[in-house]
Amino acid sequence: MEAGISAAATLKPYRFGRNPFLGQKPRTGISNCFLFFSPLTRRTDRIIQRRRPISTVCFLTSDKKEDNLEEEEPVLVVLEENREQISAVRAAERMARRRSERSTYLIAAIMSSLGITSMAVTAVYYRFSWQFQGGVIPVSEMFGTFALSVGAAVGMEFWARWAHKSLWHASLWHMHESHHRPRDGPFELNDVFAIINAGPAIALLSYGFFNKGLVPGLCFGAGLGITMFGMAYMFVHDGLVHRRFPVGPIADVPYFRRVAAAHQIHHTDKFNGVPYGLFLGPKELEEVGGIEELEKEINRRIKLSNTSKPSS
Repeated sequence: MEAGISAAATLKPYRFGRNPFLGQKPRTGISNCFLFFSPLTRRTDRIIQRRRPISTVCFLTSDKKEDNLEEEEPVLVVLEENREQISAVRAAERMARRRSERSTYLIAAIMSSLGITSMAVTAVYYRFSWQFQGGVIPVSEMFGTFALSVGAAVGMEFWARWAHKSLWHASLWHMHESHHRPRDGPFELNDVFAIINAGPAIALLSYGFFNKGLVPGLCFGAGLGITMFGMAYMFVHDGLVHRRFPVGPIADVPYFRRVAAAHQIHHTDKFNGVPYGLFLGPKELEEVGGIEELEKEINRRIKLSNTSKPSS
């Protein structure tokens, strides 16, 4: 807003009349002459001009706020369009990065799965073929191998539950914390635990493969069970729960859907971290009264899955 101020000053004369204390003007010449030089009769009818400025203030306003708004509106529109374009570019970059991360992890998962599966099948085939060469079927060794395979797979669930609670959320939290934060890249520090668990499995498989007898057979079965649990854990935990790679029809299996929902609740800390296990996670939630929350999470995941599917 601009204002112009103009001031005009005028001079107004102020005339004083006769001295009121002297009365009327004398009419005689003597008195006039006598009193002419008296300070009391000095002529006071001269005009005394006293300058008293009278100011007049005028305000001239011009409202440029509307003009500025009219000028700024195109600028704001351009800024808003640029902001939307930047947001769209960033969203596209995030989606491309996520697709790249999922592809990288998918390749790693397929290669490791095929590699481990092929090696396990080959090891089982050659080990039992060697056992049959003598013509005697080692029933106890074969039974021990298969029994330890199932037992080790089930036991790994309880081991993972204990380690998850007592180690990963305790002394090893500095490594496991990467799994509870947004992931930057296809891998995270928490993946080291998978490599650590693979070490004993490889050692047991190797010892059982190159030796015969009941004990080597039990070791071979234990290593085989740990391997099967690791592969199942990778597909359900990494693929189904955290969507690090697509798992296909596994997501529609009701039991796996409950497992995924239970593990998702673990990441919310609503029940002090329960469940810490994976495949028996729904049972853990049932023990702490989390069935209602589990059903809500299952329904949420079903709705999310339905909305993500392309409409035919």
